[in-house]
Amino acid sequence: MSDFYVKIGDRVAFAKTVGETDIYMFAGITGDFSVNHVNEQYMKRSKYGSRIAHGALMVGYMSTCSTMMIEKCEGTAKDETPVSLGYDRVRFLGAVRIGDTVNLTYTVNEVDAVKRQSKAAIEVKNQNGELVAVATHIMRWVKDKG
Repeated sequence: MSDFYVKIGDRVAFAKTVGETDIYMFAGITGDFSVNHVNEQYMKRSKYGSRIAHGALMVGYMSTCSTMMIEKCEGTAKDETPVSLGYDRVRFLGAVRIGDTVNLTYTVNEVDAVKRQSKAAIEVKNQNGELVAVATHIMRWVKDKG
């Protein structure tokens, strides 16, 4: 649809190596100090063998992708503001450990110009190409006042 800000197939990508600082800062901001994230000795005896990142941290990285898509459309919105309506079907499929590099892709797969919104499939893969998280993002362009 050429009369809309995005079209099916539009894509952005983001990569980030997850550091110990990321996990501790996220824990501090959210108050989620679960042993899964901050206690190496406890997690050594688990199936995972080491601490794992918060799933919600992966959603934060997904948000980075939606912002990148908005920036890609920057300058095209004349009287509307793009906002996130949220994430559907969020699934955490595998553990993300300290030192893993996550590679996210955000691909627009649905456009509804009447509703002024788009949907995008988000995939999060680790450095080995293993799918560790997925979601659908909904973005809406809201009419400005005035």
